[in-house]
Amino acid sequence: MATFLYKLGKFALRRRHLVALIWVALLALAGFGAASAPTAASSSFSVPGTEAQKAFDLLDQRFPGSSADGATARVVFKAPDGEKITDSANKAAVTKTIAGLKSGSNQLASATNPFAAKGVSKDGTTAYSSVKYKVMSMELTDATRDSLKGVQAEGHKGLTVEIGGDALQAPPETGPSEIIGVLVAAIVLVITFGSLLAAGLPLLTAIIGVGIGVSSIAALAGALDLSTTTSTLAMMIGLAVGIDYALFIVSRYRAELAEGHEREEAAGRAVGTAGSAVVFAGLSVVIALVGLSVVNIPMLTKMGIAAAGTVAIAVLIALTLIPALLGYVGKRVHGRKARKGLESHEVISAKPNRGTRWAKFVLRRPVWLLLAGVVGLGTAAVPVASLKMGMPDGGWQPPHTTQRKAYDTLSDAFGPGFNGPLVTVVDARKSQDAKGAVARVEKEMHALHGVAVVTQAAFNKSGDTATITVIPKSKPSSAETEDLVHAIRDESGAIKADTGAEVLVTGATAMNIDVSQKLNDALIPYLTLVVGLAFLLLMVVFRSVLVPLKAALGFLLSVVAALGAVVAVYQWGWLGSLFGVEQTGPIMSMMPIFMVGVVFGLAMDYEVFLVTRMREAYVHGEQPADAIVTGFRHGARVVTAAAVIMIAVFSGFIGSSEQMVKMIGFGLAIAVFFDAFVVRMTLVPAVLALLGNRAWWLPKWLDRMLPNVDVEGDRLRKQLAAQQDPHSEKDREPART
Repeated sequence: MATFLYKLGKFALRRRHLVALIWVALLALAGFGAASAPTAASSSFSVPGTEAQKAFDLLDQRFPGSSADGATARVVFKAPDGEKITDSANKAAVTKTIAGLKSGSNQLASATNPFAAKGVSKDGTTAYSSVKYKVMSMELTDATRDSLKGVQAEGHKGLTVEIGGDALQAPPETGPSEIIGVLVAAIVLVITFGSLLAAGLPLLTAIIGVGIGVSSIAALAGALDLSTTTSTLAMMIGLAVGIDYALFIVSRYRAELAEGHEREEAAGRAVGTAGSAVVFAGLSVVIALVGLSVVNIPMLTKMGIAAAGTVAIAVLIALTLIPALLGYVGKRVHGRKARKGLESHEVISAKPNRGTRWAKFVLRRPVWLLLAGVVGLGTAAVPVASLKMGMPDGGWQPPHTTQRKAYDTLSDAFGPGFNGPLVTVVDARKSQDAKGAVARVEKEMHALHGVAVVTQAAFNKSGDTATITVIPKSKPSSAETEDLVHAIRDESGAIKADTGAEVLVTGATAMNIDVSQKLNDALIPYLTLVVGLAFLLLMVVFRSVLVPLKAALGFLLSVVAALGAVVAVYQWGWLGSLFGVEQTGPIMSMMPIFMVGVVFGLAMDYEVFLVTRMREAYVHGEQPADAIVTGFRHGARVVTAAAVIMIAVFSGFIGSSEQMVKMIGFGLAIAVFFDAFVVRMTLVPAVLALLGNRAWWLPKWLDRMLPNVDVEGDRLRKQLAAQQDPHSEKDREPART
């Protein structure tokens, strides 16, 4: 591989005009596709294989035109202190408001009259109207939203009016923190390279890569039903890895120039060596992201594949566009002071750099630093024991929002379970007595523990399917409500045996329970697949059994510690004000497994970049301890810069209005910190120091089976040395294999 990449790097620099033109054309083509594509509708959320999804699909079939997936709102009216909502003046005001809402938009499907639909609390102080729309929330027009907001803005003779539901859900927005993250990355690059030109290259190519990736997602959003979160996460990951991959190529190119190679030769060697690490690091990320498809949640699969595509683009850009642009920059990739030193052949100071000093420090105290790192990460992981997962609802909103006020008002007036109704669907098509079967279900629901209210069954036009709404006594996210869902489903078997009718439970609360269960069931297979494939990949790269094993265990430490930090901040509220957390709550169900996939890929990045240099030194004859020092001398500065850049980019997304994006931004930032600075920079050298030569042990039979990809470029160096001096190979010290 190194030889092929060496030739590719030289070709890209030599034919730089063509390569640059191709990438500019691809960017223009993707941009044109995004601009000409129709506006994407709201993406649907489905969880195949779950009972809640089966019931949801059944409702669409048996209740056509019911807008089961349409936007909803609850307009909540509360009477002034000392008055009743049923007083004539208040009742008239509520009725007039609902009538005005019905005539205010052609997207509205229905709006119930609370006095006719039993929407008044027992104490008579609160009433609500259930509003349904024909389209999903993101498809509502500004006029429709304004009509709904106008209900609250109008005066209602002292009535308090709040609006809950997803109809007022605003499109996700990101704040200036993203720009700040990119600016921090630029500053780190300038400090690392000491040259504005060198610092600008990774930023420029990362922006081009993200532009192509995100524009392609926008162009395909309508056809593939991609959500806005998909493009945001693709941008987040693509920007971070794009800068990092380019950083490693530029850094190696500068090192090759410093050794006296001409520009084309330096580009070939840089891509042939550092490029190999980029390929395998990118492949690890792609495996982790594409592996999300095993969960079988379409939204998660699409997010993973879209982000993986952006990572693949970043790898291709690092291998081709970076050497092409380096051809334009030439030796100006070095700062002015460094160029003068190279031109005058000034001897570089032999003073050890920080990476060398840190590696020697770790080698002197490997046991103590290993224990300190493991204990520290273990302590950070403690909050994971209280991890609670859920889907967002009105209770997640900040206290000052109308959605949260509506949620709290309904909870106070109608009970904590009112905001999490369970929709029981009775499929009586195969029953000989549909009404009798539904009556049996109603009776069984009333007898269950934890049920507050069971509404009267509503039949479809054919009379073969009915819905019964069950209001729990407990709040939606409680264990009692989950037990109630399971209790209803347990009763369905006996009901079907006796009546032939099938009973299914759906609704937001039941869907949340099913999603959480599906994700829990998929976590072990997902980890097995991703870790297994990456273990094999790293075994090929490093030709070792223990190094990939160490990498996998280090990943588990960093990801669990990062999840612990997420729980502490977003569920417990620790340092919440610092990270813009206005309301604590459960961790979003899809967030942990998505974070596991991304963090695993990024963790393998640093493992490959850092340990490849050690492996390179080891195969050239250095002792294990010396190889560790060599790896840190050449790689620590760049890995540190790459980690700081990733942390800055991910932290920039903490300011997003999208809760999942906010959590993932924080989770990835803290995970990179743990993995880069605790695991890879501390635990890795400590473990390798303790293992010594055994770290690079590989059974001979396995060595013969594994392909030799030459990621450290050893065969490439021998080939180049032989071309320069055909007799040099006879005198060369044999390298380890």
